[in-house]
Amino acid sequence: MTRRETAPRSAPKTDGRALWFEEAGRCTLRCEPLPPGCEGEVLVRTLFSGISRGTESLVFGGRVPESEYERMRAPHQSGQFPFPVKYGYAAVGMVEEGPQHLAGRAVFCLYPHQDRFRVPACAVHPLPDALPPHRAVLAANMETALNITWDAGIQPGDRVAVFGAGVVGLLVAYLASHVIGTEVVISDIEPERADTAQALGLRFTSPEAVPDECDVLINASASCEALATALDRAGFEARVVEASWYGERFAEIPLGGAFHAKRLSIVSSQVAALPPGRRARWDPHRRMAKALGLLADDRLDRLISGETPFETIAADYADIVGSGTTLCHRIRY
Repeated sequence: MTRRETAPRSAPKTDGRALWFEEAGRCTLRCEPLPPGCEGEVLVRTLFSGISRGTESLVFGGRVPESEYERMRAPHQSGQFPFPVKYGYAAVGMVEEGPQHLAGRAVFCLYPHQDRFRVPACAVHPLPDALPPHRAVLAANMETALNITWDAGIQPGDRVAVFGAGVVGLLVAYLASHVIGTEVVISDIEPERADTAQALGLRFTSPEAVPDECDVLINASASCEALATALDRAGFEARVVEASWYGERFAEIPLGGAFHAKRLSIVSSQVAALPPGRRARWDPHRRMAKALGLLADDRLDRLISGETPFETIAADYADIVGSGTTLCHRIRY
C-alpha cells in the first residue's frame, strides 16, 4: 500500500446499481459495472442521496426541452435526454479507495442515484466535521440558494420577499434572513409549509399578504401568478429574481401597469454560472465548500420530508416526485 492509495477491501464488488429513468413515468434499478480503479480516482460507497423534486420531476416526466438537452446534463450523467437517462446530483458517501487524504472520509458528490461509483478525486467534496452525512444531501440545493442570493444582491436592511416554500425557496429565505437588518417574508399557496418556515425562524404568509414596496423579490415557485405578484409588490427600481425553471412551459409576465414607471429589473439566476461579481475570486469548488459549511444548522433537517430505502426506490419514485408535500426526499443505501 502506498501513501497515496488505500488497500482495497477483501473481495471487492466490481459493480453497483443505479436508478435509471427508462421512459416518462417509469424507472428501474440497473446493474452498473464499475471501471477499474486508476490513480487519482476514488471509489465511493453511497450512504444517502437526495431527490431534487423540481428538476427531477421534469426529467422523469420527459419535459426537458430539446434545446436544453446539453445545458441540463448533470455531472456524471449517463444516457441521453429524454430517455433512458441516469440522473441526479446529490450523493453522499464514504470513500473506500483513493488518495490518503480522502480515504475513509464522508464526501458529497454531484452524482446520480447509485450505490457505488468511481470518480476523479477532484469531483468529491469532504464534509465539514459539523455536518452529518444525512443532512449533506441538501448541498446542491444550498449551492443553488447561495447563487440566487448573490444574484439577488441582498443588502443589510433590505425588505425581501421569497415566493415558493420549496427547498430552494426556504434556503434562499434562510440565507437572506441572516443578512443583518433584513425583513424577510416567504410565501406559498400551501399553508402547511408554514411550520417548516417557522422552524427556520422565517415569517410565512400567503402570496396575497406579501408586503408592498419590497427591495428584492425572488420567485422560486415556478408559478407565473407568483411572478406577477412579485412585480406588483416591488418598490421603485426593485430587483425581481426569477429563480424557477419552467421546462417546456411558457411564463406570462405582466409588463403593463406600473412596470416601466417603477423601473423594475427582472433577472434570471442559474447555478451553472457564478454571478459576474464573484467570478474573479470564486469557482464552483469554493462555492460548494461554502454551501456545505452553511448546512451546519440542525434546523435544516426539517427540509428532509421523507426517506426511502434504495431497494424500493424504483417502485416509490413516481409517488415521491408527484407529491406536493415533498421537499427533499432522502434515499438511504
